[in-house]
Amino acid sequence: MKLNELRDNLGARKSRSRVGRGIGSGMGKTSTSGVKGQKARSGVAINGFEGGQMPLYRRLPKFGFKRPNAPVFAEITTGRLQRAIDAGRLASDGTIDAAALKAAGVVKHTRDGVRLLNKGELKAKLSLSVAGASAGAKAAVEAAGGSVEIVAKAAADSEN
Repeated sequence: MKLNELRDNLGARKSRSRVGRGIGSGMGKTSTSGVKGQKARSGVAINGFEGGQMPLYRRLPKFGFKRPNAPVFAEITTGRLQRAIDAGRLASDGTIDAAALKAAGVVKHTRDGVRLLNKGELKAKLSLSVAGASAGAKAAVEAAGGSVEIVAKAAADSEN
């Protein structure tokens, strides 16, 4: 094979389709847009419009409520704690709190506190001080010989 013999595969290059060049081309008049008027032009946004009838999204009732001031926790799993300890980023002796987790790079933002969840295996004996913990996570820490203390976030500690 020589450089001057290199070719694209058959069908790899497709020529541009010229639209709006007469009815004989098969793509004249409406230029493959199908209709004339608003839908044939760019920037059309009529999805959900039902021709003046009350649209479905307005016929259905509103439901539910989302607390605007609900606490947002930084979630951490038991498995992630164990990986941080194995990597040497987190010391297992002493109390581990939100500030220690942030300093170790385990959580990026403490938000309204750290919540511990049970996912993964925990072998290290830890003394944790967190804003919340699931029942399974608490049991996993205590099974490893550690303890979990639930603390409320101080109002002055608003560093995110």
